[in-house]
Amino acid sequence: MKLFFSRNPNPRLAVAAARYLNAKVEFEFASPFAPGQAERFRPLNPNLSLPILVGSGKSLWEADAIACRLARDAHSDFWRTGDDEPEMIRWLSWGKENFARACDVVHFERGTKQRYGLGPIDQDRVEEGLRDFRTAAATLEAELSGREWLVENSVSYADFRMATFLPFNDVAGLPLADYPSVSRWYRRLEEIDTWRDPFKGLAAPELPPVPGQANPA
Repeated sequence: MKLFFSRNPNPRLAVAAARYLNAKVEFEFASPFAPGQAERFRPLNPNLSLPILVGSGKSLWEADAIACRLARDAHSDFWRTGDDEPEMIRWLSWGKENFARACDVVHFERGTKQRYGLGPIDQDRVEEGLRDFRTAAATLEAELSGREWLVENSVSYADFRMATFLPFNDVAGLPLADYPSVSRWYRRLEEIDTWRDPFKGLAAPELPPVPGQANPA
């Protein structure tokens, strides 16, 4: 199998999951929106978005689906099944609609738009994202105050998904330090080599720099 990826948040998530699982995949950096590349990638994903997993003549896109497939292949409880599966699905669903979504709004304005010259920062959107982040982070803070991981006593894909945008907080400037339990949880994630540096040893050009970005907080 081959995993097409970039350094952006969701492809990074897929690479981190694949390397955590020691998945038997080949990694290939890709740019589906680059000139002349759409024709190659549209049959694999009509949205032209990454990540894309290709194997046995079929393609699978979306990071969550890819992580599920790779965990099944590895017979790993990283993607929880059985009695723990509803709890994991709860966190995937809530996280994407609340915590990760708020992170994404702020990161898009302060990071993505600036990296790729997509226009000035919309401060109203930033403030909206920060308000939503504080609401979601307060919920997560309460949940993590008495445990180390989101599902039972070990790391799962729910933790990886919840933290999708936190490796980019150097540009997003979210007030993570205001939530000590969330901060401790994320520091534990950062202790996992394949989360902290999923691109180690891979041919993966760095993201464009954010012009003039020092500390957006």
